Amino acid sequence: MNWLKIIAAAGFEVGWVIGLTHSSNIIEWLGTVIAIFLSFYLLIQASKVLPVGTTYAIFVGLGTTGVTLCDFLIFGQPLNIGKIFLIFILLAGVLGLKLATSNEKGA
Repeated sequence: MNWLKIIAAAGFEVGWVIGLTHSSNIIEWLGTVIAIFLSFYLLIQASKVLPVGTTYAIFVGLGTTGVTLCDFLIFGQPLNIGKIFLIFILLAGVLGLKLATSNEKGA
């Protein structure tokens, strides 16, 4: 369950990063603030049970990947082979951290 909190936190991270860049009215800014709160709340809750270093690395890796993909898919930013390669390396590192982390306390 705690790993799902990290995934959800990364999803909210994508939302607030996009919100910081593209918000133009009070409703969008309010949504951005709520996404910031939920993102860090879920990250902190998961970090109480899971190893902090692994938790944060996975959070940042998924968030970075999500923002890059949203930039490409939604906002039309260019995506070259170098970015794709680096995203795969990042995701491989995140998966490796997940597999290497003991699951004793926080599954």
